[in-house]
Parts: sequence; structure tokens; C-alpha cells
Amino acid sequence: MVKLYGAYRSRATRPLWLLAEMGIPFEHVPVVQAKRLENPLAPDAPINTQSAAFLAVNPMGTIPSMDDDGVKVHESLAITLYLAKKYGGELGPRDLAEDAAMMQWSLFVATEVEATALKISFASLSEQTDEVKAAIEASAKALIRSFDVLEKHLKAKTWMVGDRFTVADINVAEIVRYAQSYAPLFDARPALKGWLERAQARPAFKQMWEKRLAEPASGPV
Repeated sequence: MVKLYGAYRSRATRPLWLLAEMGIPFEHVPVVQAKRLENPLAPDAPINTQSAAFLAVNPMGTIPSMDDDGVKVHESLAITLYLAKKYGGELGPRDLAEDAAMMQWSLFVATEVEATALKISFASLSEQTDEVKAAIEASAKALIRSFDVLEKHLKAKTWMVGDRFTVADINVAEIVRYAQSYAPLFDARPALKGWLERAQARPAFKQMWEKRLAEPASGPV
């Protein structure tokens, strides 16, 4: 059975959303970020990213991590791509070309979008001073080229790869949403905006998001 380690308020949302889409049995082991705790090494502390028990699973102490009957995979995008290929059926690739496309789009947003979009996500939680607003606008400007690439791609497609919703949509949507609080980026790109709305309207996303909102907050990831 798949065992997934992580918190809903982390990049674990990506495999947790996928697992909800697949509907397969899995064990969720809650592992919180050590920064959430006053003393993560206290004897009564919940399992966290500094706990010896979790470091035995992932020596880097990052979440999420996965153990699939002895196959251990770390990094959220690696986990989702693995799960989709093994258990996902139509959520995974039908052939090598689709496999490459799913990896390409996942890595594209991870390298070209995530770090900058996260700046918008974190800044949106701060007091909206002129300085913070300027920082958000600067980050949004830095995303124009990559968002234009996504807009052009989605003008001709309902979903990222093939003719159906796949793991690529989960991976891309869960990174693009970091910039979602800055509406002008999406209002200027109707194909991208419509695609994200379709993805987030899915029951599995709503199920995952409800559980995320019920978890104590520790940042917007």
C-alpha cells in the first residue's frame, strides 16, 4: 500500500490531490514542518521534519515523501509522476510521447514559475503596503513570459496533455495557483484562467482543499 508522509499545507497537496483522483487505498502519515512547533525535538512533539522517525524515511527532512511497498520516492513531482504511471490509468501517460510531455510541463513550472509565484503567495498574506504591492507587481511581471507560454498552449487544449485531465494538470495547477491571488495575471489570460478554474472545480481537488483548510496554517504552500 502507498504510504504518504506530509501535511496538507505543503507540497504534499500534489500527490494528495492525485490520490483522491485515483481513489486507491493509501495511508497518510501526517508529518508537519518543524518550524510549526515550538520544540520539534521534544519527547511529546508530533512527528515532524526533524523527527528521527521521519529522517529515517527521508534524510533531507522534506515533505512529502512516499513509500510504496519499499519503493521510496521523495520530491512531490517525482511522487506524482510515479503514482500516475503505476496506478493512475488515464491520469498517467498513454505512451512515451505523453510521458515526456507530462515531465516537461511539470519541470517547466517547477523551474520557471514556482519560486516567483511563491513570492506572490507569501506577499499576499502580508500587510499591503506600497512596498509589498510593488514586490508583488515585480514578481507578476517576471511571470509574464512563462504565463504567456501556458496561455498559448491552453488556447488549443482543454487540458495540459492529450485530450483529458492528467497528472500534468495537477502538477501545473498546484504551482500556478501560488500566483492566483494576483488576478491581473489571469484576467489577461482567459485560457489559463479557465483551465485553472476547471481543474479546481474537480471533486478531488475540493476534497483535498477542504482538508488543507482544516489544517493549522503555516504559510501558503
